Amino acid sequence: MTEKAIQVNSEIGKLKSVLLKRPGAEIENITPDTMERLLFDDIPFLEIAQKEHDYFANVLKENGSEVLYIEDLAAETLSMSPEIRENFLETYLTEEGYAMGATHDALKEYLMSMSVKDMVTKLYAGVRRNELTIKTASLHDLAGSDAANPFFLDPLPNAYFTRDPQASMGSGMTINHMTFKARRPESLFTEYIMKYHTRFAGKVDIWRDRNHDTRIEGGDELILNDHVMAIGVSQRTSSRSIEGLAKEFFSNPNSHFDTVVAVEIPHNHAMMHLDTVFTMVNYNQFTVFPGIMDAEGSMNIYILTPGKDGEVHMEHRTNLEQVLKDVLKVSELDLIQTGNGDPIVAPREQWNDGSNTLTIAPGEVVTYNRNYVSNQMLREHGILVHEVISSELSRGRGGPRCMSQPLWRENLN
Repeated sequence: MTEKAIQVNSEIGKLKSVLLKRPGAEIENITPDTMERLLFDDIPFLEIAQKEHDYFANVLKENGSEVLYIEDLAAETLSMSPEIRENFLETYLTEEGYAMGATHDALKEYLMSMSVKDMVTKLYAGVRRNELTIKTASLHDLAGSDAANPFFLDPLPNAYFTRDPQASMGSGMTINHMTFKARRPESLFTEYIMKYHTRFAGKVDIWRDRNHDTRIEGGDELILNDHVMAIGVSQRTSSRSIEGLAKEFFSNPNSHFDTVVAVEIPHNHAMMHLDTVFTMVNYNQFTVFPGIMDAEGSMNIYILTPGKDGEVHMEHRTNLEQVLKDVLKVSELDLIQTGNGDPIVAPREQWNDGSNTLTIAPGEVVTYNRNYVSNQMLREHGILVHEVISSELSRGRGGPRCMSQPLWRENLN
């Protein structure tokens, strides 16, 4: 049997290995004029954001998790051969609109002149226009919206949310085509790491690669148990992607997932992913933001299972609690409401990722300290809570689950 590098068969199994990205210079390359395009509502203070992220990483380490940094894995991968590095950079530049020409040549020469580690750091940070002198500029370099952008290559400030460019599930991973251009380069690093890095090459099933037109992001992909997935139909993940992934699961002999629960949530920035409004914290306990349901507690849910002749069978449901009981085969369920369901506290704490809990063992979670009402509710429901500091990291609209990509969890008994 081929050795596997990924094992994630639940949301709650003890977390043994996790992928992070430490915030870097890309955070300081956000400006008020580029915030919206770069998907930020504010500009974090980098020095404090790094201290907060280091605190988060240390909490994970102290609780038995190996912490890997994607920037380190990328540098190790691209150092394996000149061909790998050059092919990666050519793909990166082509996807950013520089397939050929004077700007392509100048960018390539500039980036290839660096050490591999510095090149990776620079790609995350972005390349400013004033860093290069283009001998023969194109019209789009001199006029129009491209010329108004202070960057040839935009920074990737969202990269510290490692949950989204990829999603570990079972023995494999989806490498995601992300919704907004600002985030699409992030999964190219993942693609190369999984293909070439000695820790992962040949040891990871790729359920879906990034070369699709339909969008999907890891914040919408939740592993409820070793055969049931929940995926959000959201601002960032389309129903077509979910159906395509379900077909892959149901037909691939290496997959053991036979049920996909598609949960429709409001399509807006405040609730961009399913894990911003719903997470699993124990065998039969979940956090949930009540704003995803209507006044009667209903919402659109579809249960996808294998149908005839390779098709997908779909069943429409409206009651989240009953669906979870049915697919998990449990008789009792505990839905813990964000902010105790208070009409002021709940949306405030949901905005600051009060629902975005990272479970590191059954009934044991990591949360932001600022969401004190939600954290108290978790404790009252018997959950062990590790709080991490959050004044600057939370400005990026993502919490502990968003900032972490599990690579290995212990299987549940």
